[in-house]
Amino acid sequence: MPYLVHSPEDRAAMLAAIGVQSMDELLVDIPRSLRLPALELPAGLSEFETMAQIASLAARNRVFPDRLTFRGGGIYRRFIPAAVAAVTSKPEFYTAYTPYQPEASQGTLQAIFEFQTLIAELTALDVANASLYDGATAVAEAAMMAHIHTGRDEVLVSGYLHPEYAEVLRAFSEGRGIKVRKGTEPTAKTAAVIYQQPDFLGLVVDAPGLTQAAHRAGALAIACVDPISLALLAPPGEYGADIAVGEGQQLGLSPSYGGPHVGFIACRKELVRRLPGRLVGTSHDAGGRRGFVLALAAREQHIRREKATSNVCTNHSLCALAASVYMTYMGPDGLRQVAEVGFKRAHALAERLAGLPGWEPAFPERQFINEFPMRVPKGPAVIRKLARKGILGGLDVHRWFRELKGVLTFTCTEVNDARALDELVAVLES
Repeated sequence: MPYLVHSPEDRAAMLAAIGVQSMDELLVDIPRSLRLPALELPAGLSEFETMAQIASLAARNRVFPDRLTFRGGGIYRRFIPAAVAAVTSKPEFYTAYTPYQPEASQGTLQAIFEFQTLIAELTALDVANASLYDGATAVAEAAMMAHIHTGRDEVLVSGYLHPEYAEVLRAFSEGRGIKVRKGTEPTAKTAAVIYQQPDFLGLVVDAPGLTQAAHRAGALAIACVDPISLALLAPPGEYGADIAVGEGQQLGLSPSYGGPHVGFIACRKELVRRLPGRLVGTSHDAGGRRGFVLALAAREQHIRREKATSNVCTNHSLCALAASVYMTYMGPDGLRQVAEVGFKRAHALAERLAGLPGWEPAFPERQFINEFPMRVPKGPAVIRKLARKGILGGLDVHRWFRELKGVLTFTCTEVNDARALDELVAVLES
């Protein structure tokens, strides 16, 4: 906790300077239900006694062991090799600002170039940019690319797209007059068909079929993909998707709810000038020495605002670096091994959960990778029971999808070992 020296008179002066009368008026945009009016500490405590009291309150927070986390929903707990922190903590990278001056920041530019290259290879597409804020903004930016490229004013969302991605997509689209429609039948008005592979429930979708349907209508196909799943599933470029986007948190970043995370976006060469944000390319100086430079940065600081494809003004360079280190360290074989372990453990867990009284797969005919939906009796009570035993259980998706009442999604990654699965099932059987 910082040492605050502001007196009541200081606070009154600061509030008056910005034109409000009280702290309540300053915080008016924050719902009252989310505000903590006071810690309700006893009066007259010394600093030492106050800190002890606060530590006692903080100890009431529940921290779930890593290996007993079975909740995903877009953010996943995975093992992060020590090499990731060893590289990203170097002071030349660990800066609040991303330096781009080519004469001073070849290392930073090279790291971004390698991130672009790795994402392009992972998605089997021609080019990727320097990263975006997160998966949600990547989906929205891809939709804006399709809107500009086709001149059409509608995007079609097929199946179970992450509901928060859909919310961000609608926010972006509203400002540009783009209609967001749910369905599977694109028309001559559709700029792009957006689908998630695997979808928000963890189920594998017919990505090639959706891509072909988009192209028959003259629309682009935007695949929102799980990067680890691409070690097992066909990458978007192989089945003809025009743009691939996703959340890169699983590639060496901790599952911090609220971020920072890292979004990625890749596309066919024909769309490269529609990409938002920055791209780093290579060139050679007069002496033939290779260097890294910014290239094709179609953003408002470099071109006229009305010609800009996006207002994205930076990238998550440090997070992108972590993803690059993770992918390089793991290599194709390591990524496949990580994906296979999650696949096997998730299917083993699904089989055991289906044997519990009243439990059944919500979509038994559908395939999944490492996350799956189960229809369970009294889902909220199940989650509370697991939490009391120190287990972060499934995700209640009824919160977003009314037709999925009683459906929880469970996730397994490489951190959920056999003993963790035994502990989960034992609690559910008790």
